[in-house]
Amino acid sequence: MSLQVITPTTAAHWDQYYALRYQVLRKPFRRPLGSEKDEYDQVAEHRMLVDENDNLIGIGRLHFNSSEEAQIRFMVVAPKYQGEGHGVMVVQALELLARKQGATRVIIRSRDTTLGFYLKCGYEIKEEANTVDNPMAEHQLVKQLHPVNHIVYRPTWCTELQKTWYEHIPVSKAMSIRIYQYTGRSIELRAPLARNINVHGTMFAGSLYTLATLTGWGLLQLQLRERDLEGSIVLAEGKINYRKPVIDDPRAVAYLNEIKGDFSPLLEGKNARLTVTVMVRDGDLAGAEFTGEYVVLAPRD
Repeated sequence: MSLQVITPTTAAHWDQYYALRYQVLRKPFRRPLGSEKDEYDQVAEHRMLVDENDNLIGIGRLHFNSSEEAQIRFMVVAPKYQGEGHGVMVVQALELLARKQGATRVIIRSRDTTLGFYLKCGYEIKEEANTVDNPMAEHQLVKQLHPVNHIVYRPTWCTELQKTWYEHIPVSKAMSIRIYQYTGRSIELRAPLARNINVHGTMFAGSLYTLATLTGWGLLQLQLRERDLEGSIVLAEGKINYRKPVIDDPRAVAYLNEIKGDFSPLLEGKNARLTVTVMVRDGDLAGAEFTGEYVVLAPRD
């Protein structure tokens, strides 16, 4: 499924946008139709996450409380798509918008049911609500925006992983490979063309292979942490198909739902074997496709 974040512009977009907002955030609490809108809608920025068929996946809104503080509200993922990491894409788009417009912090109000998600996105509780007396009370959360915390989901984990690579895999630092984004369901790594260029002015083939290998490795490592599992990851076999010369900064992306194999043997003290597909993109075009067979070595006593 190919997804993109867009700005609602047509009447059909707006109808879908407000219908989803009402369906998830107002109707379950028996609020009247019309309560899904407020006075900030006219001055706010609105975003929709849609698939290749223009089906609505999720929505969110950003408005400014001051020149430094932006607020995310009305974050919704359609019920049938929840639990697939799509909310991270909406938060990412709204945070990027806040940064571009000069915000130094973003605040969010969250009930207990969504609190865990925002904490994983790097938000911290600023004011804790009394949910004992009022289960519907909202916590106020804040995230300080600065250049090094552009990663929306599990930013601490991603920072630690990249530090490990730089310390133990020196070529990753020489190539300036960095984790651009992790959603819990996908990972994207980037590297500057200028640090990995060949005599033809395109991306060096060996750099593409390394970038793709670390992308698959990174997704597996973070998924181990999601599952509270331990193991050492090694590449058993890797194949890459170079589709076109990469002339721009490449983006390497891998998706959890495309992994073949599972982690369950680790629970029995056995090695797990998983195959990860990584697409390296040159802009919107496919530059290379990598298939890596990784083995996760179970800890030995």
